[in-house]
Amino acid sequence: MNTSSSPGGHRTIYFDCYSGASGDMILGALLDCGAPQQEVERLLKGLDLPGWRLEVRKVKRHALCGTDLVVLVEQSSEPHDLAEIARIINGSTMPREIKEKSLAVFYNLAEAEAAVHGTTLDQVHFHEVGAVDAIIDIVGSVAALHLLNISSIYCSPLPLGRGTVQTAHGLIPLPGPAVLKLLQKRRVPLYGVDASWEMVTPTGAAILATLADSFGPLPPLAVEAVGYGAGKHDPGYPNFLRVITGTLNYATPALNERVLEMEANIDDLNPEIYGYLMEKLLEAGALDVYFTPIQMKKNRPAVKVAVLAAPGNLDSLMQIMFAETSTLGVRIFEGSKWMRPRSVQTVETEWGPVRLKIVPGAEGSLPQHVAPEYDDCREIARHTGLPLKDIYRRVEYLFQQSKLKN
Repeated sequence: MNTSSSPGGHRTIYFDCYSGASGDMILGALLDCGAPQQEVERLLKGLDLPGWRLEVRKVKRHALCGTDLVVLVEQSSEPHDLAEIARIINGSTMPREIKEKSLAVFYNLAEAEAAVHGTTLDQVHFHEVGAVDAIIDIVGSVAALHLLNISSIYCSPLPLGRGTVQTAHGLIPLPGPAVLKLLQKRRVPLYGVDASWEMVTPTGAAILATLADSFGPLPPLAVEAVGYGAGKHDPGYPNFLRVITGTLNYATPALNERVLEMEANIDDLNPEIYGYLMEKLLEAGALDVYFTPIQMKKNRPAVKVAVLAAPGNLDSLMQIMFAETSTLGVRIFEGSKWMRPRSVQTVETEWGPVRLKIVPGAEGSLPQHVAPEYDDCREIARHTGLPLKDIYRRVEYLFQQSKLKN
């Protein structure tokens, strides 16, 4: 398959996770979609991880065909911590982009594990996801996306089962606590299904929550290839993760996402409450919250509270509005949110890595828009005492210099 971008296009991949996602399903689907297995293995051999090999075979599951992938390890090894994984990845010969994105996946996973176990990043010891096979799944998936020349990544809402699963920490509920923490951080849209097995694993959640630019329906694209990565469980239907690659035109919005807007006009609330209200709504998954000063009947000053929400979050956000404000009713409007193609990249600075949102320009040109990640820059400003605006300028300069060198 030709993996180069079409002229004037934007090479995109969509993860259709109708049956969940795991690390081996993701890598298997990418190989099935055309990522060259020999090149993926060549890159992975640069890791200081001896004693493994990929077993890749075509399988048929309930009338659908796809690729089943297993990482075979000669002998079990001690779980790796974040520092050891960083050493292995940074010491490899892989391209910088693969290293940075792989480390970002493990960093997000470590943050989630630390939060649910009440510990720090330095004290987190990966068990299942720190084993050799999980490292190969994660780094191999990042390498496969790199070889497919993917510019933007989109993903469907994720299905979550119920029940329990046995882990190194003992029996834990499904969905796994670390999985929920990862998906909560990105506000990934979820839905429950009547399945008593682990549909989304920590490895799968970490890859998608870190690398996906947006979650929702399939964006408008000209399909080039489709791949299927097989799951290991047999639920009685074709258990695959499906990926679709295609080309987006730069003039075409990347995604039409359904959103709901909730409004209320309030004229009798203590102004000190509004800041707290915004915090609670955003923490509960609101896409945006804003306040507009208005004049109501009898020339009474008031505030219009507007909340943008994904359809699945509406009920919980409405409960917050009724509990925290004096409004007796809210208005609901349905609309569409069109978004340009964008990706997340990382630039190395003297203060450490900083993420940026990138909106592509014309084919072969520098990005049309570059936006440093506010949270990353804010932390640097707090630790260094430097003005936030100066950090923004420095990050943008370093990013542009890195692109000119390449």
